[in-house]
Amino acid sequence: MNENVLREGLLATARSMAASGLNAGTAGNASVRCARGFLITPSGRPYEDCSGDDMALVAMDGSWTGPYAPSSEWRIHRDIFAARPEAGAVLHAHSPFATALACHRRDIPAFHYMIARFGGDSIRCAPYATFGTQDLSASAIAALENRNACLLANHGMLVFGADLRHTLALAIEFETLCEQYWRACQLGTPVVLGPGEMAEVITRFKSYGQAKAANAPDAINPPPSDLD
Repeated sequence: MNENVLREGLLATARSMAASGLNAGTAGNASVRCARGFLITPSGRPYEDCSGDDMALVAMDGSWTGPYAPSSEWRIHRDIFAARPEAGAVLHAHSPFATALACHRRDIPAFHYMIARFGGDSIRCAPYATFGTQDLSASAIAALENRNACLLANHGMLVFGADLRHTLALAIEFETLCEQYWRACQLGTPVVLGPGEMAEVITRFKSYGQAKAANAPDAINPPPSDLD
């Protein structure tokens, strides 16, 4: 995709993070893969004051160009793009419920089947490391093994998806699950789905949202009845 289009899309995504309640102020960051590496939001800049030209271009060796320095978390973004070829965009936010759980350093178990949306039967919380460090990036990459979202201890959430739109939607969905888990915990320990139950959900998610042939199970054609 044209780099200028990606710049405008990244800026729109960053602004949507605040509008959707994922972020406040200059916290959090987002990035999108491009031909020359990746574009990432600038460090410490209010997104409402930014233009597409202010998005920093970072090469995979860490060198960058632009009017402002890239987000201090550029290493996490770079390492996700390097380790996960399916990642087209990355989003990090200090959203209220994800951050509250991260401050308790809790993994999120399969209290709801939609946990499978993020690749497995739990969402892990990466061990704490100082922001902007390679140690934090290494912790995040480990927590993301076979997953596309994780919590960062005492920090926030991290999500990646196929593109900017997909990643933002996943982040909003992730924060919703964090809120639901937080609320469920107010009543006690939630009932957790078992490995077999989650394995079935994970299998079904492999074709989730994909069109089916007219003769496929669960397609629009109604099943035969006793009267047929």
